[in-house]
Amino acid sequence: MAKPIRAVMFDLDGTLLDTAPDFIVVVNQLLAEQNQPTLSAETIRAGVSNGSKALIKLAFGIEESNEQFEPLRQRLLELYLAHIAVYTKPFPGISALLDKLADNNIVWGIATNKPATYTLPLMAALNIHPAPLSVICPDHVSRSKPDPESLFLAGKQLNCSPEEIIYIGDHKRDIDCGKGAGSITIAATYGYVDENEDPASWNADYYVNHADEIWPIVEKYL
Repeated sequence: MAKPIRAVMFDLDGTLLDTAPDFIVVVNQLLAEQNQPTLSAETIRAGVSNGSKALIKLAFGIEESNEQFEPLRQRLLELYLAHIAVYTKPFPGISALLDKLADNNIVWGIATNKPATYTLPLMAALNIHPAPLSVICPDHVSRSKPDPESLFLAGKQLNCSPEEIIYIGDHKRDIDCGKGAGSITIAATYGYVDENEDPASWNADYYVNHADEIWPIVEKYL
């Protein structure tokens, strides 16, 4: 029998928050600055979970060895910081889920590969309640996801073991992180899953197509 759950941890982009609308704006803004054709919203959306390097590769078709790569990436991040919470909001069903967690004395937090420079201003701007009691960014660990270190640190901060955590994410790295920590894993297939990805191959404990489907899973472990 699994331990009762004491905490739920979320990946950020594509799981807790729909950040794609702001990335779509800034990626296309950068392309326009460089006199390049813009990309469809769907194309950009699929790449958001993979970070700024992946977005530059997607937008410009260049690798990190290209001398223009890093200047373009820094410009993208500059544009993003100025547009970080214009259209971003929690996915449908997340706010109700957080309320249910609070009603049942289950704390929640975030384990993301998004640097604190962007995660913290974004969360401050959105001012989500109830607030997360743990926010783990790559800056806070020596090894980011898929390494499980983020969830080990979250467990220390939340005073629970990783086995008492449910971790939810929309990428294989999230599921690998959760399984490596010994946590229960939920794959959020409503997130930014690339069309070439097969979430069934991630071997998550559970799969959800909408955030409304998360609470019934959590209830099993109360």
